[in-house]
Amino acid sequence: MKIADIISTSERPVIYEKGTSFMWTDEHISNQLLDIHLNPDIDLASRKMSTISKTAKWILDSQKAKGQLKILDLGCGPGLYSEIFSQMGHNVTGVDISKNSLDYARKSAQSKGLDITYINASYIDYDLEEEKYDLVLLIFTDFGVLAPNERESLLRKVYRALKKGGVFIFDVLKDNQLEQKVAPKNWEVTKSGFWKDSPYLVLSESFLYEEQKVILYQHVVIDSDEGIESYRFWTHFFSRKDLTQLLENSGFCRIHFRDDILPDGNMWNGDNVIFSVASKNR
Repeated sequence: MKIADIISTSERPVIYEKGTSFMWTDEHISNQLLDIHLNPDIDLASRKMSTISKTAKWILDSQKAKGQLKILDLGCGPGLYSEIFSQMGHNVTGVDISKNSLDYARKSAQSKGLDITYINASYIDYDLEEEKYDLVLLIFTDFGVLAPNERESLLRKVYRALKKGGVFIFDVLKDNQLEQKVAPKNWEVTKSGFWKDSPYLVLSESFLYEEQKVILYQHVVIDSDEGIESYRFWTHFFSRKDLTQLLENSGFCRIHFRDDILPDGNMWNGDNVIFSVASKNR
């Protein structure tokens, strides 16, 4: 085993340097993620079903005066929110990069008689079209894993995709207690698990980039053939001032925030999560 390569891969990288692998399109990992998505009792790939239902109700109640909506659910996963919106009579389109999640979502919608359009694509790259939707959603802090240039690009695309008076709702992690959100260094060795269906060793560590309010959660996976893969999750934390500036720069108005939507639980729930609500006025 080339220890020098492991050391090099595990070191603190330059900010926003990408890892060597991407978990959302990996066949094995995406199957693991789907299982986690569908577990109604944990807040990992998706939130608990009780929290999803409460969040969806708040979203729809906030837009009730508009009647039937055309909704775009970005990062829709297996369609947990999309199905609720469709069951309430709205026209729903979901976009997600995971083929496995969308295969499940399509089968689930068909079995329930729901007419939901699902698109297998990266919402960063996909053309969201122009003035098509009343409501665009990006739920479960996905906005915070985007690099700054990706965030700015997405905001422009969402603004363009909204009809006049349309609304963008998304949630992010609050920029409090960052030091406590840095995960300790740890390792795991197993015959089969989340990262692979064959033996592997995974070295996990996180790094705080305080000035940018970013924490990198990094996992270096070494397989039995001494192959080395790195998975890097750049996670951003925001204040209301940060969000207001980003949204105003992209043309949004009537911006307001809620941090009382999620139940308390840990530093990733409750008032540690800010929901942003922003409108298009032209």
